[in-house]
Amino acid sequence: MPELLLKAGVWLAATPTPTPTSGPNEDQVTPGVVGFTVTFLIAVAAVLLVIDMTRRIRRVRYRAEIAEKLDAEQSGRSDDDEQGPTASS
Repeated sequence: MPELLLKAGVWLAATPTPTPTSGPNEDQVTPGVVGFTVTFLIAVAAVLLVIDMTRRIRRVRYRAEIAEKLDAEQSGRSDDDEQGPTASS
């Protein structure tokens, strides 16, 4: 058994450890100008979509408010019509 441990120790000590190489090429790792341009265009498109969505939501809200006001005016007029002429006339 001690011989086996001794051989294992010698074998582990004799195995060379890998040395790091120079690494990957920088062109393969960084996105470069094209990647920056694409990312920038996507960000600009997202901002423009948010602005457009905000305008549309505001427009729908204003239309709903105006519709409520018109409905309130029409219901007020119909209530007056149902009461008939006033006593003062």
